[in-house]
Amino acid sequence: MLVLPVFGQKMVEHKTYTWVSINSSLFINKHFYIQADAHLRENNVFTSTSFLFARLGLGYQVDNQLSFSVGYANLLLSPTKTGWSTLADEERIFEQVQLTTEYRKVKILQRIRNEQRWRDIIVNDAKTGERKFNNRLRYLLSANIPIFKNKKLPQLSIADELAVQFGKDVIYNTFEQNRIFIGVKQKITHSLSFDAGYMNVFQQKSSINSYENASVIRLFFYYTLK
Repeated sequence: MLVLPVFGQKMVEHKTYTWVSINSSLFINKHFYIQADAHLRENNVFTSTSFLFARLGLGYQVDNQLSFSVGYANLLLSPTKTGWSTLADEERIFEQVQLTTEYRKVKILQRIRNEQRWRDIIVNDAKTGERKFNNRLRYLLSANIPIFKNKKLPQLSIADELAVQFGKDVIYNTFEQNRIFIGVKQKITHSLSFDAGYMNVFQQKSSINSYENASVIRLFFYYTLK
């Protein structure tokens, strides 16, 4: 772990993570589906757990392009202070709208997700029984770009997601984080695909002038059952 001062004031902490997930959409009928996701983020290359995350929601597919979903999510965050062992529990309620379009064989996805988040306040490696709340708004823009004529071969995948947050406990970090991803997307079967590559996460912490710049090895699986 490396901490560097920037412009004499800002402190940037550099970290490395490995992030694996499964993201599924299980259709009940033509329009309604269950959204079920599970995520594991590890420090470095599976050295220790950074967080565990699960999300469950109900979605409505308007057509092949537009969908809406709402649901609940839970995150267990490992302590970052040496010697601490208490996990911080974070509960979320989310609302989401997603639009998929295509331009000259490039598949473009736009997603707006609004999250209400409640996280445990940990003091001296113990839960205080209190929680801090914020509302986080996220905008994702991604594109899958064919680079081969053969559709069975990988596509180039690029994405950027910006997150801002609001609430009485949000003082210094209204800008919460930005995630840039570049990698490949590969279809395994008609229902199952994955993307793999590099993601940079630049995040502003709650304390003044404190930032995290993370390099992430990412492997996300996507499963759709209709």
